[in-house]
Amino acid sequence: MSEPRQVRPRTEGWKQLKDADGKPLLQFEERAKKPPVHLVDLSVEERAAKVKELGLPGFRAKQLATHYFTHYTSDAAEMSDLPAAGREELVGAMLPPLLTEVRRLQTDNGDTIKFLWRLFDGALVESVLMRYPGRITLCVSSQAGCGMNCPFCATGQAGLTRNMSAAEIIDQVVQANRAIAKGELKGGTRDKDNPERVSNIVFMGMGEPLANYNRLMSAVRTMVEPQPNGLGMSARHITVSTVGLVPAIKKLSEEGIPVTFALSLHAPDDKLRDELIPVNSRWKVDEALDAARGYFEATGRRVSIEYALIKDMNDHGWRADLLAQKLNDRGKGWVHVNPIPLNPTPGSVWTASTKEVTREFINRLEAAGIPTTLRDTRGKEIDGACGQLAAAD
Repeated sequence: MSEPRQVRPRTEGWKQLKDADGKPLLQFEERAKKPPVHLVDLSVEERAAKVKELGLPGFRAKQLATHYFTHYTSDAAEMSDLPAAGREELVGAMLPPLLTEVRRLQTDNGDTIKFLWRLFDGALVESVLMRYPGRITLCVSSQAGCGMNCPFCATGQAGLTRNMSAAEIIDQVVQANRAIAKGELKGGTRDKDNPERVSNIVFMGMGEPLANYNRLMSAVRTMVEPQPNGLGMSARHITVSTVGLVPAIKKLSEEGIPVTFALSLHAPDDKLRDELIPVNSRWKVDEALDAARGYFEATGRRVSIEYALIKDMNDHGWRADLLAQKLNDRGKGWVHVNPIPLNPTPGSVWTASTKEVTREFINRLEAAGIPTTLRDTRGKEIDGACGQLAAAD
């Protein structure tokens, strides 16, 4: 098969933010009001102490946690085990509202729901709930906007508004579980003895998770904390994705929480990746891959390489060969590649690779011994697929 032509990244339809040197601007800091302190933001001991400050016994904190993490409610009217006197005040102080639903869109015969949420300060974020055979996955946001400025991603085009709190991250899961319990995600069965809930989390929504590291990890710890003090999820069913913040990847390796780690690579050569993923100007391809390999060595968890295939941009056969070489140079059995056809964003002239080119790219990786799976695209019709989340009101 002849090699397709090489197209360079461009930014039709939007103006890419630049720094003082004319390079794509990377935003790591945010100056914004903090959301109200929520039960999720507190340790078990801090929860009890705060309840005591409100004049109630500390054990009421565990009752609140049970309602929130197992019944998925913040509604005082549903908490009949709490004393009526002071109940509203207690719930208001410990479970303040964090996400207000603005809109939801459904597709895939009701198996996919995209939620648009308004945060306390008016910032908008999105999350996507998806039913698959044998599992329910929620794609969560970790920031309002994103500061990584990747030209093919709708979220990156918006810039960074602010980091989300751990509680705001967790509330996406709780609200999704409540929607599932009410039968709003199609295809399930309502069983009171064995209720369905979100089984898998992917940090692939709005934002760069590792740029909000402390709140990310606080949310992850709450996800894996057994009920009723957390959501009781498996760390292996939580995927943390990054464009390659190398110091944070190394830090994640030392956490002792074996989440699935995904590196959004999108190009195996620095020349193209510098343009597609501006943070590559700080940490190059080899540095990111070395850190990913280090994560595998520290946790024993196989790493995923995410690769959006863009027509005539990064889908050349020689790039598949180079990617395979770089992965094999770091050993066998540590990595899996997930190509995904590019999802279109408003104003972009870029399109997904053809099926023939996609198949050739995958064949080359597999011929080199690299496990490869073409990722399923869900929610594209409602701008809910990877790279499409823009939180448009």
